[in-house]
Amino acid sequence: MNKKNTLTLISIIAFIVLLFILNINLGIYQMRIFNLCGIYVILALSLNLINGFVGLFSLGHAGFMAVGAYTCALLTMSREMKEMNFFLEPIVPWLKNVQVPFPLALIVAGIMAAIAGALIGAPVLRLRDDYLAIATLGFSEIIRVIFTNTQSITNGALGIKGLPSIGITGKTWEVVIWTWGIALLTIIVMVLLINSSYGRAFKAIREDEIAAEAMGINLFKHKMMAFIIGSFFAGIGGALLGHLIGTIDPRMFFIVLTFNIVLIVVLGGIGSITGSVISAVVVTIAMEVLRVLDGDIIIGGYMIKGIPGMRMVVFSVLLMMVILFYQRGLMGTKEFSWDWILNRKKKTVKS
Repeated sequence: MNKKNTLTLISIIAFIVLLFILNINLGIYQMRIFNLCGIYVILALSLNLINGFVGLFSLGHAGFMAVGAYTCALLTMSREMKEMNFFLEPIVPWLKNVQVPFPLALIVAGIMAAIAGALIGAPVLRLRDDYLAIATLGFSEIIRVIFTNTQSITNGALGIKGLPSIGITGKTWEVVIWTWGIALLTIIVMVLLINSSYGRAFKAIREDEIAAEAMGINLFKHKMMAFIIGSFFAGIGGALLGHLIGTIDPRMFFIVLTFNIVLIVVLGGIGSITGSVISAVVVTIAMEVLRVLDGDIIIGGYMIKGIPGMRMVVFSVLLMMVILFYQRGLMGTKEFSWDWILNRKKKTVKS
C-alpha cells in the first residue's frame, strides 16, 4: 500500500471516530443539522455528476428525490401507520401489508428513482442546454403533480407522517452512521467513477460533444449512464431526507429544492467533488446559524427587533460576494489531493 492510500485509510478511520465523538458531545438539534449536511453531500454529488462532469443542465432532481422518499416511506411504514395516514381514502391493497427493513427499502428507493431517471432521460437527453433544463423541470413537476393526485398510493396533498427513523433501531448513533456512511460511500463511488474511463468520457462530452463523438464516444449511452446514476443517489438522498424529517408531502419537492442543490454545486465548483462536499456542509450550517437574524437580537442590553426573512437576505449577500470573488466556485474544477500536503512537507524540509 502506497503512502497516499495509507493516508486515505487513516483519514476514513479518523472521520469515523469523529462521528462517534460528535454523537456523544453534540445535542439532538446539532446532530440533526450534522446529519442534514451528510444528506446534502449525497444530493450535491449526484447533481454535480450530471451538471458538472457531463455538462447536462438538469433541473429535475427534486422529482427523483420525491420518488425515492415516497418509495422508502411506503415500504418501511407499518400497517397501523398506513391506516392512520390514509383516512380519506384507503391505501391500495398491494401496499397495505408491505413492510421491509430500512436497508432494503433504501436500495429499492434508489432503484425506483433510477428507473424514473431512465424513463425521463430516454426522451430528453437528446436535447441540449436550456431546452434540456426546461424538459427536466417539466418532468419533475409532472412527478410532483402525480404524487399530489394519487390519493390511494401517496395520500395526495396530505402527505405521509410518522415515518420511521433512519436505520433499524432508530438510535442517534445509527442515524449518523447511515447518513454519513452513505455520504462517504457516495464520495468513494464518484471518485472511482470520475477517475475511470467513463469519467474521462463524461468530461470529454462536457468540453465538446462533437469532438467526443468523433473520438468514438457514444454520447447517448454515457449521458444516460450519468443521468441514471445521479437519479439513483438522488433517490437515496430523498429517502434519507424524508426519514430524517419524519414527514413528506408533495410541497417538499418544489423546484426550490432543486435550486438549493444547484446553489451548493455552483458555490462549491461545477465539476469538483471536493467543492460539493465542502459547500454542502458550509451552506447547510450557515443557513441554520443565520436563522438567529429572523428573531429579536439583544446586543449590549439593546434589543434589535428581528425581521422575518432577514436570514435569506444576509445569506444572499454573502453568496453574491463569494461568486464575485470566486466566479468558478470555491474549488473550481480542482480536487483535494494528498500531493498538496506531501509536496508542501517536502518544501518545508528542503528549506
